[in-house]
Amino acid sequence: MESQAPRQSTLRTAVVSLVTAAIAAVVGFAAVYVTLGRPDNARSPASIAVPGTAAAQEPAKGLPKGPGANPLSRGQMAGFVFRNEPEALPAFKFQDAEGKEHTLADWNGKVLLLNLWATWCLPCRKEMPSLDRLQNEIGSDKFQVLALSVDRKGLEASRKFLEDIKVEKLGLYVDQSARATSDLRVVGLPATLLVDAQGREIGRLLGPAEWDGEDAKRLIRAALE
Repeated sequence: MESQAPRQSTLRTAVVSLVTAAIAAVVGFAAVYVTLGRPDNARSPASIAVPGTAAAQEPAKGLPKGPGANPLSRGQMAGFVFRNEPEALPAFKFQDAEGKEHTLADWNGKVLLLNLWATWCLPCRKEMPSLDRLQNEIGSDKFQVLALSVDRKGLEASRKFLEDIKVEKLGLYVDQSARATSDLRVVGLPATLLVDAQGREIGRLLGPAEWDGEDAKRLIRAALE
């Protein structure tokens, strides 16, 4: 009767070859992904301001341009993505606590930290106190945290949310239509946009953060320069 040993040896060789090929395929895919994804994670030459050009004359001084590693995108702000150039924002409407209608143009001349939130958003509840502390610490005639509820339950539900978590320094602003989320191309909450004094988006962070931490304050001070 023919020995089983040669068959087992052949089978083991075949299995090792298949596993090796699979690993090579995964490594190859990862290499392609990293190569193709690199423009999203590093500054390209086109995003660097050249003295004398329009980009170099933008008033947002000292701020990086475009995605990628830089001294300001670190720690709590590691996920903050800068625009290649400050970008004009749409004129969507929302209401204050008294029902008065506003647009972002009402804050022209101030740097804004525009935070979109909703009462059902647990990460929003977690980060809201840090936004309140930030407004208390550095809010001024040059800077404001504008926390905008996009909850369809409206003013009263949003007011109760802020009262429950004992927010003291943030105003109540509500977009019950949630139009702001589509106009600003926001796909999840919380979402926070840094807006310059001309009403243009400098960049954004998706997800919660400690906004009264040094990483965030360093970013905001750079926008105020």
